[in-house]
Amino acid sequence: MKKTATQIAIKASITTIISDAALSLLKLLTGIFARSSALISDSIHTLSDVLSTVIVIIGVKLAARGPDKEHPYGHERFECVAAIILATILFMTGAGIGWTAIQNVSTTPSIDLTIPELPALIVAIVSIIVKESMYWYKRSAAKKTNSSALMADAWHHRSDALSSIGSFAGILGARLGFPILDPLAGLVICLFILKVALDIFKDAIGKMTDRSAPKKLEVQIRQLILSHKSVVSIDLLKTRLFADRVYVDVEISIDGTKTLDQAHAVAKKVHDAIENKIPQVKHCNIHTNPAPSKTNT
Repeated sequence: MKKTATQIAIKASITTIISDAALSLLKLLTGIFARSSALISDSIHTLSDVLSTVIVIIGVKLAARGPDKEHPYGHERFECVAAIILATILFMTGAGIGWTAIQNVSTTPSIDLTIPELPALIVAIVSIIVKESMYWYKRSAAKKTNSSALMADAWHHRSDALSSIGSFAGILGARLGFPILDPLAGLVICLFILKVALDIFKDAIGKMTDRSAPKKLEVQIRQLILSHKSVVSIDLLKTRLFADRVYVDVEISIDGTKTLDQAHAVAKKVHDAIENKIPQVKHCNIHTNPAPSKTNT
């Protein structure tokens, strides 16, 4: 049986929750026994991914609800709310990494450095591999389900992978006698995470404020409408994003001599073709106009 978008999203989220909890515990224990403060801090970052994934599950479940009396257009925008929350968490994470890096850059010469043990370096490498794998796994699920919340969470996993790269650089630098590598890597990682957070936030806000659908999708809709031989022209085409779905308003011109029943039949064929062949379309509204008679031109 084919899985629904909600089932795919929840399965991906539960899988990453289990992986994150195990990885966070591994980092914490290794950080304590291998005397690595960087790895201990990184374990807390990984634990925050569990919270973000729980937010995704809640958002996906709420978005999957059908229309009701208070929400006659459905609940899809709850996914945008989840994406905005995740973007905020991601922004705070990046800012925290950046602030810590700036403090370390200014105080590194006076730090009485503790040299981490080799296991800390190994676990940092394991963390990079696992978190990057989670990013691609979650990204694939987000693409399949067209979920902005899931994509935001995927980037949160990548931010953790980047944080682990910073931990690795810091541990390796400390072992080689170059502690400055850790804060410098942190600054670069901070800038990257902040950019991703702003992109996710901008995308979610766009979907909350009736932004038009991408041009590529509008071209696809136009081609589909004009493929019907009864359609003379497209007088108006408007689209608006409703979370990860699309509403379409169309005015088409057809032969003005057709009866009302015939005009309705043409509109229904166009309507059904758009909704059935373009999965992103949640609802399509078709209005017919009489085309100018050729005898009058």
